[in-house]
Amino acid sequence: MGSESGGNDFPGVARPFGMVKLGPDLYQSGSDAYSGYLSTGEFSGFSLMHEQGTGGAPKYGTVSQLPLVGSNISDPLSQITVARSGTDEGSVGYYKAQTGQGVEVELSATSRAGIYRYNFPVDSKANNVLVDVSHVLPSFRGLGWGQNYKGGNLTLFDDGHYEGMGTYDNGWNEAPNWSIYFCGHFDTEAVSSKTFTKTDTMNSTEHPEGDVSSTSGSTRVGGLFTFTESEITSRVGISWISTEQACDNVDREIPKGTELTSVVDDTISEWNEKVFSKIKTTSTNDESLNLLYSSLYHMHLIPTNQTGENPGWKSREPYYQDIFTFWDLFRCSTALIQVLQPTAYEEQIRSLIDIWRHDGYLPDARSSNYNGRTQGGSNADNILADAYVKGVRGAVNWEDGYRAMVKDAEITPANYPVDPIAKDSSTHEGRGALPDWLSLGYITPRFTRAVTRAVEYACNDFGLYQVASGLEMDDDARKYLNRSRNWRNHWNPDQSSLGFKGFVVPRNEDGTFISIDPKQGGYWGDAFYEDGSWAYSWNDVHDMKHLVELMGGKEVFVQRLDLMFDQGIFDSSNEPMFNLPYLYNYVDRQDLSVSRARHVAKGDYHTGKSGLPGNSDAGAMQTWLLWNMIGLYPITGQTTFLIHSPWFESMTIDLGRSLKVNGKTWEKNWLTWDDVFAQGGKLEFELGPTAVNWTSGVLPPSPASE
Repeated sequence: MGSESGGNDFPGVARPFGMVKLGPDLYQSGSDAYSGYLSTGEFSGFSLMHEQGTGGAPKYGTVSQLPLVGSNISDPLSQITVARSGTDEGSVGYYKAQTGQGVEVELSATSRAGIYRYNFPVDSKANNVLVDVSHVLPSFRGLGWGQNYKGGNLTLFDDGHYEGMGTYDNGWNEAPNWSIYFCGHFDTEAVSSKTFTKTDTMNSTEHPEGDVSSTSGSTRVGGLFTFTESEITSRVGISWISTEQACDNVDREIPKGTELTSVVDDTISEWNEKVFSKIKTTSTNDESLNLLYSSLYHMHLIPTNQTGENPGWKSREPYYQDIFTFWDLFRCSTALIQVLQPTAYEEQIRSLIDIWRHDGYLPDARSSNYNGRTQGGSNADNILADAYVKGVRGAVNWEDGYRAMVKDAEITPANYPVDPIAKDSSTHEGRGALPDWLSLGYITPRFTRAVTRAVEYACNDFGLYQVASGLEMDDDARKYLNRSRNWRNHWNPDQSSLGFKGFVVPRNEDGTFISIDPKQGGYWGDAFYEDGSWAYSWNDVHDMKHLVELMGGKEVFVQRLDLMFDQGIFDSSNEPMFNLPYLYNYVDRQDLSVSRARHVAKGDYHTGKSGLPGNSDAGAMQTWLLWNMIGLYPITGQTTFLIHSPWFESMTIDLGRSLKVNGKTWEKNWLTWDDVFAQGGKLEFELGPTAVNWTSGVLPPSPASE
């Protein structure tokens, strides 16, 4: 589901939140393989590290093996690729591919180790496995986000195993040098093991001592293992700390003698126990069931649980990274993680706060243990607020959590590293446009993505209001509630588009509005990021009552939403529009929320390789679909869930006629966390053939509206 046509889903093998994501890396000049996979191209390796469903630029593709046939491989580090043969096969815990040289490759994984099984042609007597330390996923976009190999080492040992490390930099978050360590074993003794180095001007040079190292990106290092047997199994562990820890990881999780089928079975069991069992239905509709469980799978691949594998500092706190990104995930994904994985979710909240303690800011995105990039606001604030109001306590230090949020809200981050496509302020962390936000109450065009930032800063400040209120910091609560209304300062009542007036627009320092085309989106250097004003004008859901008034009342509000769907302005591939199908609930037209949201879900999602409307974005697309199946939509930073229409009879949430919550007749088109999730609860819907407007007129909360 979603591995092609921009979905960029990772199709390889992994455990829930596992550090290892073992899968194929395909190379085709000019095409970025964001999760390693492409439907075309040639294999450049099968590596243990990938992201899930991202855009921007590829990350990782490190710690790789590549099977090769033949006795004349004189230049193994010359970026060898191997043709693909046939169609790859993938299922939970298992991946299989066939190379053009006739090698069958099978893969499985644990949390911190992977297992390869190679079946070479039976008539081949020179069966090789290449370990290229310099292997990364390249980028062809020309935006300066391509990864770079910076050096590494590889050592071969007398017992046949190998250890080493590689250092790399850059990627979408423009990370400085980072290193990953590895430890690999083969179940069969190699007849030949060689190490090599290669420079840009020379072919691969063999080093008979079996130990190579480089501190320069211009000198690649690697090894070639040659076997006569046709079936070869390899176990490889990774660590962010040391080769010793990498060896410990593989020996603990995939001990010597472990069969690949055993790892597959254990992986399936873990997914069933920890993930798939969380949602049950008696439905027999294969398409719906495949969508349900495929979506659950892909939303549990990242963030990565690296507890005990933090190279930056020692801490007793959990550590999660590979956040890609909160700009995508805060809207509905983290709310579902809290429902399905409360223990892991509490750990993730604690990890965020610990990152602030040691790195200085909460991340909006993070990979290779480095914050970045920040697309709009400081959206970890929204996630912390959502966790707080929904009762996440446990071992979370909320005083520190609030201090981390205040840092975002009050201290402008240093503009380093300077982003070549948005030079005005930091895209690394925090809120780069704070100088305007604090002094003017809006953001001028001297800052890129000014309107997007303003809309999101208002949401972020509402999050601070929620936590400050809970901590009984009344002065702070008043301040941040007032600031959460500052999105209104970008509202130009005279800006028109398609027969409607009133949109959020850029604003000059002298207070004058800048006329725009509200349909026009943008990118890093523009006033809007990805979507335009038609999308962002709806995004401050904490102030929805006031927005309805600004737009001219309920009837006009409905007409504007209708136009977006009827004229194709609505774009389900972009996260800022995630909430739009459900906003009819705010004007007591829940029936339209049902019909619009169901139309999007049924029309834009399917189980094929092109089954997502856009980048998965770490499962953000899939969690939108899952909430649609469940029949609720979360409002981040509040306890509110908007009610629409569930898919499955066994969930008893199929909306259309009436609803009972915990046995009581329910007439509101929304409910709260305490109504259902806090102690467990039951929703009972009476099904009808069409959506009808059954609610009472009690509208969802709009806390910032006066």
